[in-house]
Amino acid sequence: MRLNDAAPKKGSKHRRRRVGRGISAGQGASAGLGMRGQKSRSGSGTRPGFEGGQQPLYRRLPKLKHFTVINRREYTTINVSKLTSLPTNTEVTLASLIAAGIVTSNNGPLKILGDGELNVALQVKAAAFTAGARSKIEAAGGSCEVIEAARGVSKRAANATKA
Repeated sequence: MRLNDAAPKKGSKHRRRRVGRGISAGQGASAGLGMRGQKSRSGSGTRPGFEGGQQPLYRRLPKLKHFTVINRREYTTINVSKLTSLPTNTEVTLASLIAAGIVTSNNGPLKILGDGELNVALQVKAAAFTAGARSKIEAAGGSCEVIEAARGVSKRAANATKA
């Protein structure tokens, strides 16, 4: 068998229908498009989404402004100004802040924010630091250590297990 011998199976190919070529052709006059109206005229019909002049659905609905982050990281946040009441060279962790009464609730791993001034040298262990907080703690003679936070447990999931 050669390539020029290859042919489609008998009866599998149909001839192209020639519409609008007279009544004897089977699709004469209206060429299968019906009697009258916008969709029977030459050229295409209406564009996708067109609703006859009515405000289309894609314009009636509001634009999607913000997408929620699915696995959002929730932190227990505290500013460096709250740490000034601690004694010098104290090791600051989330547990020690809760014990001292500076932080009242555990909303996830500890994150230190840079609002305020700090003049006490502290050894801070937290899951995250802002750049301003890190520079203020180190300028006061303290140290910043990033500890790995427990991932995968969101605030919602933690509250669901409590209930």
